[in-house]
Amino acid sequence: MVPSGSKGLHSRPLPAEEEALRTAVEHLAGRIGPRSWRNIRALQEAAELIQERFRQAGYSPRAQPFRYEGGTYLNIEAVAEGQGPALVVGAHYDTAEGSPGADDNASGVGLLLELARLWSKDAGGRKVHFVAFSLEEPPVFGSSRMGSYVYAASLGGQELLGMLSLEMVGYYTDREDSQLYPLPFFRWRYPSRGNFVALVGNTSSRALVRRLHRAMKDTGLIPVESLAAPALVPGVSFSDHWSFWQAGYQALMVTDTAFYRNPYYHSPADVPHTLDYPRMALLLRALHEALKVL
Repeated sequence: MVPSGSKGLHSRPLPAEEEALRTAVEHLAGRIGPRSWRNIRALQEAAELIQERFRQAGYSPRAQPFRYEGGTYLNIEAVAEGQGPALVVGAHYDTAEGSPGADDNASGVGLLLELARLWSKDAGGRKVHFVAFSLEEPPVFGSSRMGSYVYAASLGGQELLGMLSLEMVGYYTDREDSQLYPLPFFRWRYPSRGNFVALVGNTSSRALVRRLHRAMKDTGLIPVESLAAPALVPGVSFSDHWSFWQAGYQALMVTDTAFYRNPYYHSPADVPHTLDYPRMALLLRALHEALKVL
């Protein structure tokens, strides 16, 4: 399957950003494969890849180890020094058991790595912590055992502008009625085609959601929708931003809406060729520009 928006992808040279995103996804979801909490060797290989990519971008990455069920897992952090309260941008690199996790969440990791690379060239910009988290998926999902929970707690309440979780950002389609929603009345407000990026936060993060939505929309690069709603709405809390809410921070999820759009969610069919790399590259550029004014 070639996603809508990727027609002719292999008949022309790939722009550098598309190529980098595709390479990261294919390495994580293709060469390494499933990266569940049981696949410790695969997670270690993924962590080494992430650290090397951070180094190539000019960072000095730091590994934060933590323990779960007798194993040691690593969060990987790269800090871009800059002005004002720091922003955390994160993505988890583990997968559901048995899934290679191209969209969930090699796409988010690829976007994280490329955003960090671009940000390293923005001397004098905002301070940003780019963090790849281990262990977001079940059985630790929604608990203090998540890598993002460990990281957020380690911040000790230091001031942050907020946190952005890059969670499944690679699946897009222009097919009518391809977009589902957690509640029926959402269809009255939001598109029926799954060709947009969603910014999702809780009501306490409404200000951050609005600022990022405005900044990304102003780029004109990719359609953007947003929602700030109570966490009880199914899906609103389903990623690493939840951990930062528990630590008292504003946080949101940048997403293609996961199982409300992608039919391959948490399955062996979540493979690299199902993703839309041209639109991922547009999202990368939109986020990069938006963070400059956030």
